Parts: sequence; C-alpha cells; structure tokens
Amino acid sequence: MSDPDQELQLPQFQDILGRGTQELEVSLTDESIPLLYRYFVELKHWSRRVNLVSKESSDSAIVENHFIDSLALLTVLGRHPPLLLDVGSGAGFPGLVCKAARHDLPVCLLEPRLKRVSFLNHIVRTLGLDKISVLALRLEEGLELPDEMNYTCVVSRAVTRIGGFLSLCSRWRRPGCRVICMKGPRYTEEIREAGAAMSGWELTEVKTYRLPFSRASRALLVFRGRDNGR
Repeated sequence: MSDPDQELQLPQFQDILGRGTQELEVSLTDESIPLLYRYFVELKHWSRRVNLVSKESSDSAIVENHFIDSLALLTVLGRHPPLLLDVGSGAGFPGLVCKAARHDLPVCLLEPRLKRVSFLNHIVRTLGLDKISVLALRLEEGLELPDEMNYTCVVSRAVTRIGGFLSLCSRWRRPGCRVICMKGPRYTEEIREAGAAMSGWELTEVKTYRLPFSRASRALLVFRGRDNGR
C-alpha cells in the first residue's frame, strides 16, 4: 500500500492509467490526462475530510477501482455523445471521470449528499469543464428533473440493485434512451431477482471486462425500453 502522504506523481499516475485504459481499449487525449490527475489529487485531499473513497485504498487501487473502471463506460457510449445522467454520482464516478476524459460529453451528475455535491462542483470549477451540471437530488418516483426527457443515457455505478434502479428509471423507458448499470460479477443474480421490474425493458448488451491489475470482474448492462414500454 502506498504512503498516503506520498501520493502518485503525474508520471506514475499516467503510467497506471495508460496501462489500464489500453487494456480496456479506451483512448485518452493528451489534454485529458493532466485533468484526470488534478481530479485524483483533489480527491485525495478532500478525502481527508469527507468520506469519498476508502481510506484504506492505495493510490494505485483508487486509480484502478474508480478512474479506470469509470472510463470503461466510454466503450459503450458510442461516437456521438449522449446526454448522460449519472445517478448517485458520489465522488463523480463514472460521470465526472468520463467528462474529464471526453470533453464533448454533456453530463448531469445527480447526488443527494451535500458534502459530495460541494466536491463535485469544486472539481467542475477546478478543471474548467463546461456542459456539465450537478444536482443535489435523489432520484425518486414522481420527482421531476430539469430537462429530464432530454437525457439519452442514464447510468448507475453500483448504487442500487438492478430491479430497483430500472423501476426508478421508468420515465426513460422510451425509444432513443439507454439505461446502463455498472455491476460486479453477481449481476446475473440481480437480473433474476428483478422479476416484474424487468417488464418493459430489454437487456440489449452485456459487456464484461476485468480491471487490469486486480483482475476483478465487471459488467456493463445496457437496457432499452421495449416497443410497448411506458
């Protein structure tokens, strides 16, 4: 485990990130790497006061488990950027990481915990990002979000179980919109448990991958509303 007072320097960060994204076949621009590193440094600084990531995690584990894993989402977003809603964004995983890597991606981060909202807004300002908003809200039945019908991709990274998340996302069960769940290896159990919550949804893509260093198993599950949904 790395010394928390001796965090990764940019060349080390770039090496770990580069090896990981190369394995996932994610391309990063030269401009995005310093932004992601600044994000990482600020994350470490804020985590001394706010519970953002596990204090037991090494620097390399943070890069792998949060930055590289978040960037895996880019492999299913496509060439034309969707309007992305990240539900339960926490410290910005995956939406803010993907935005820092892909500047043309319009993003809305939904996070109810105010200390984390403050962190997200700080990162957005620090990195000078545009076409991104942060809402201090929790996704609930009946809650109307600003511009909610414009979102074309809704993502959740291990926030809740698949069935519960699909139920909350019923408003986006329409043509042209995808709901993506980022899950660990037990996603098949969650699909079986989802039961009636799967009604009106079609699982159109399952992309499995392993994190490059720990070899932990991950999956991206892409859902679309059936033709007779809503």
